Amino acid sequence: MTKIIGIDGFNRKQLAQEIQNGAKFVYYMYTVSIIVMTFRRSSSIHFIRSGQSATMRGLPSTLISFFLGWWGIPWGPVYTIQALVKNLSGGVDVTQEVAAVIAGNAGL
Repeated sequence: MTKIIGIDGFNRKQLAQEIQNGAKFVYYMYTVSIIVMTFRRSSSIHFIRSGQSATMRGLPSTLISFFLGWWGIPWGPVYTIQALVKNLSGGVDVTQEVAAVIAGNAGL
């Protein structure tokens, strides 16, 4: 299973309650290029509580892409722009998928 950052200290019921209150699970994209090779990857899943900024949480991935993503030809600029747009809009929301796993495992 993928590591989820930010859920330490929460049990399944508490996570379900947080999700009902507006929390979400997201991951971020990042791109690293080396001249003719471009690598597009995703971060671990992050738990974003209600009221927290998902954009700020994704800042490390955004900065990696901004400084290291452009340099690969031809895909570096394309993947970098995609990563920046996704990350600056709050990441890729996977709350429904993670909530389904939590509910299935908890018998909710």
